[in-house]
Amino acid sequence: MALTGRADGPPLPAPGDPAGAVRRALDRVADATRERTGAMATLPGVQLLGERAAIAGLGRRGPWSCGGAFRTLPTADGWIGLSLPREDDVALVPALVEAEADDAWGAVGAWALRSKSADAAERIELLGLPGGAVPAVPPADRSAVVVTEGAARQRLREFPRIVDLTSLWAGPLCAHLLGLGGAEVVKVESTRRPDGSRRGPTEFFDLLHYGHAMVVLDFHDPADVQRLRELLANADLVLEASRPRALRQLGVVAEDFVAEGISWLSITARGRASNAIGFGDDVAATAGLAAWSDGMPMPCGDALADPLAGVVAAAAASEALTATHARLIDVSMRHVAADAARGPVEPNLVLYEDDSWWVEAPSGRFPVAAPTARRAPEPAGALGADTARMLRTHR
Repeated sequence: MALTGRADGPPLPAPGDPAGAVRRALDRVADATRERTGAMATLPGVQLLGERAAIAGLGRRGPWSCGGAFRTLPTADGWIGLSLPREDDVALVPALVEAEADDAWGAVGAWALRSKSADAAERIELLGLPGGAVPAVPPADRSAVVVTEGAARQRLREFPRIVDLTSLWAGPLCAHLLGLGGAEVVKVESTRRPDGSRRGPTEFFDLLHYGHAMVVLDFHDPADVQRLRELLANADLVLEASRPRALRQLGVVAEDFVAEGISWLSITARGRASNAIGFGDDVAATAGLAAWSDGMPMPCGDALADPLAGVVAAAAASEALTATHARLIDVSMRHVAADAARGPVEPNLVLYEDDSWWVEAPSGRFPVAAPTARRAPEPAGALGADTARMLRTHR
């Protein structure tokens, strides 16, 4: 709540129950881990939703996201949300607005006002930009997690081996939680495009990746692509967060591995059947997970769809590791966020007293706590630090 609203205004509650969604998913991780190992895993609590903001020193700044790359904008008949986190995204703004755009956000704002929300969302998706319409009601066109059962699992290791092909937050958080449950995590990065979160706060990267083996491969080198396939073939579970066609271009097809008894979990913006891309802030807002202030939608939390999807994915993955058959698990960030957004906000009153914000609700009076973060017990490994060792292990 401390991360939602305007910088000069009160904190705002999110719709639905995002914290409850995280709590329930963490309970599933704990239950599945206990079933598999007989021991209780030491897991974080719902504070993980704000850990990146706590480490980076971010605060609420609606209608902009905490990180500043996303904002909501009025259209001719509603609202859209758009992220421009990369130079490539900014470079597409002239194509989006069909005009010169020396001031990217100014051009987008003027274009949005001339456009209907549905038309704007269609053009955003056509150009491969992260964003879309901000709905009044969360979408319900598919399940947040779709599971397809495959062949009998090849192996049932005491310490399951997870090959993590993901980056940024949702996928690495999933891998981190599995690691806390006793899994061996092998992170695979590209020599040409390492995980972008390595450039972010070091403490946050360390938190999600400490204790994981670090492998780097050149996906343009046929020999390294073969090494990747060998790593995947020796996994109990593969985590990835790319559009299916990206891996298919390397000859890596998730369905083939599931047919061989290896579980595979995909985290994507809108599911494996969609080519849409998205980041945590725009996915959350376009799923209806936005707080409203003076008739304007405000981003909820910090990239809220990322940790929500990461924890829900970890629950599904933990349960897959107790199953006798491999599973193809399709996690849609948008629909995870939509599930969390459903339900009315509890009646509340936000007050500023004794130099602090408080919220009064039928369930009680509570302080609005600033985000906090755990600290990694050790640094994460350097890029590719374990490549030689892991490739020897998998021969």
